[in-house]
Amino acid sequence: MRKSILILIYLVLSNISFGQDSDKGLKMISDYSSENQEIRDILQFEEIEYLKIKFIGQELKDKSYKITVKEIWDGKTLRDTTVFDSKSIGIEQFENVNDTILDLKVISKLTHKNKLKMTFKFPRFSITKEFDAIDTDEYSLRNIAEESKMKIGYNEKFYLLAYILPYEREDGSKSWCQVGTSGKDIENWGEKFGIKHYLLFEMLFE
Repeated sequence: MRKSILILIYLVLSNISFGQDSDKGLKMISDYSSENQEIRDILQFEEIEYLKIKFIGQELKDKSYKITVKEIWDGKTLRDTTVFDSKSIGIEQFENVNDTILDLKVISKLTHKNKLKMTFKFPRFSITKEFDAIDTDEYSLRNIAEESKMKIGYNEKFYLLAYILPYEREDGSKSWCQVGTSGKDIENWGEKFGIKHYLLFEMLFE
């Protein structure tokens, strides 16, 4: 069932970009998948999620940046860890954004070992992480800042991504969008929607 839904998602979203302005002067533009049809076919066949994000802001230059993740199981946050912190990378020229634009690509998939493998690619380096998952092919990577229309800005953490399982309705149908667009109460999705597990990513520019 998920494969047919994924096909629809790729057809609808692959050539659409989304923009978001905040009242703090930071803009985010997102592109899903690839403009190349053959690459889209391969991504779909391999069940690889591919998301491109561009942050734009006059105050972005010289900001450090950090991504953290909360691993939520059965409605409880079991781990809250740092995925990446530019301040601790150990290379001075990488510690801060050196422009008014920062590009980020996120490539991810569920491995055969029930791990969610994710690579975060910045312009000059990348980092790969793996997270525990359950045995299902129904995970979906969502730009939660876009879907739930979150405000993004500087000097305060904001929700960026969520790697979620679907909400199962009483009639047996499943929905990812209903979860992704459900508002700001993201850390309580497990209880609200009966979701066994999901990852919640936050970002900070300061």
